[in-house]
Amino acid sequence: MTDSPAQIGKSASPASEWALDQTVAFLNHGSFGACMNATLEVQRGWRDKLEAHPVRFLAHDLEDLLDWTRSEIGAFLSGEPDDLALMPNSTAGVNTVLRSLRFEKGDEILATDHAYNSCLNAVRFVASGASAKVVLARIPFPIASPDEAFDAIMAAVTPKTKLAMIEHVTSPTALVLPIERLIPALAEKGIDVLVDGAHGPGMVPVKLRDLAPAYYVGSTHKWICAPKGSAFLYVRRDRQALIKPLSISSGSNDARVDRSKFRLEFDWNGTFDPSAWLTIPAAIDGLGEMLPGGWPVLIATNRQLAISARDMLAEALHTDVQAPNSMTGSMASLRLPGGPWPREEATRRMAMIEGAIRGRRFEVPFMAWPCPWLVDSGDLPEDTAFDILVRISAQAYNYLGQYERLASILAGFAGVNRPEG
Repeated sequence: MTDSPAQIGKSASPASEWALDQTVAFLNHGSFGACMNATLEVQRGWRDKLEAHPVRFLAHDLEDLLDWTRSEIGAFLSGEPDDLALMPNSTAGVNTVLRSLRFEKGDEILATDHAYNSCLNAVRFVASGASAKVVLARIPFPIASPDEAFDAIMAAVTPKTKLAMIEHVTSPTALVLPIERLIPALAEKGIDVLVDGAHGPGMVPVKLRDLAPAYYVGSTHKWICAPKGSAFLYVRRDRQALIKPLSISSGSNDARVDRSKFRLEFDWNGTFDPSAWLTIPAAIDGLGEMLPGGWPVLIATNRQLAISARDMLAEALHTDVQAPNSMTGSMASLRLPGGPWPREEATRRMAMIEGAIRGRRFEVPFMAWPCPWLVDSGDLPEDTAFDILVRISAQAYNYLGQYERLASILAGFAGVNRPEG
C-alpha cells in the first residue's frame, strides 16, 4: 500500500483522542509509546474492579482474565496463547530467558552492535558469570540491503555459538532486520534465537507460528499502544521447560495438572496490578478500528509517513538516507550533517540541539552513533568518533507538517553541525 501526499499530510487519528500533551509535537512514539484516552479509561475500569474486590479479583477471577488476554495477543500475533507469558517490559523478558539458560566456559552468545543497551548489559552479565564470551556482529550503517545485515550476523557465528540475540527492529538505527531468514539459518547450525522484538508488534507484521524462534520478546506498550508495564515473552513449546520466571513463586510447587508448568509458574509471581495486561485487548481493538482495513492499513500508513518524513528531512538537511525502504518500519534514523566528532564534542552538540528542540515544543530523540557503550565495554577504541542521529517515529496522531517544522528547525543548526576549520 502506498499513500498519497494528501493522505500522509494529516493524522489518521485526531490528536485529542490521545493522552499526549497537545502543545508538543510528539515524534518519539518509539521510546515508550503513547495511549489513547479510551484505552486509559478501560484500564481505570480494571483498576476499579480490582480495588472493589481485591481477593475475588486476584485469587479467583484473574486466571481466566489472563487466559483471555493471552488469547487476544495470540490471535493478533498468529501464535498459540499457551506459548506466551506476560511481562512488565521487554527487558524483563530478555532477562528471563538469559537468566534461565545455562552457559559454560568458552560458549559464545552472539549479539549485534545495534543492540539495545539494557539487553546487551544482560547478555554481558550472564556471559561473565559463566566465563562465556559475547561476540558482536557488526552491521553496517548506512546499510544498502537486508543481505548486508544477514551476512554480518552469519559471519559472526562460530562452532561455539550457543545463542543469538537479534533485534527485530533496532532501537538506535531503526533497522528492520531480516529475522525471517536469520532464524532458520541459525537453527540449521543448532543455534537458538532470542528475538528482541520490543519494536516489532504493531509496527511490522509478526506471525509467531511462521517465525518459530526459540524465544521472542515484545512490547505492547509501544506500537500496540497499551498502557506502560505491558509486554510478553513467547517461548517455543520445546523450550518451555528451560525457562523460569525471574520471581519464583507459588506456581513452582503447584500440583495442578489442568495447566502447564509454564502457565502455573508465569501467571502468578506475587501481588501486582494486572490492569495494564488486561487492557492489551482494548488497545489492539482500538487501533484496529481506527482506519478502514484495520491493522494492516494502519501499519502501512504509519510506515509510509515515516518514509516520507525521512526523505523530506534528508533533503532539507543535505544528508543521506541511511537504510532502504525494505528495512524501514514506522521509525527512521538519519545522521545530522557535520560529523563525526570526538565523544565529548558530540555529546556537547547533542545536548545543545536537544535543549533547543525541546524548547520549541518537540519531542524527538537524538543519539550518538556508534553506540557509546561499545567504547565503554572495550568493543570500540577510546578515540572513536561519533555522528549524531535523529530518530523519528510515525504514529496515527502524527502528520507530515510536524516533520516539516522539525526539518526547518534542524536546518537552522547548520552552524552547529558544520565541521570546524
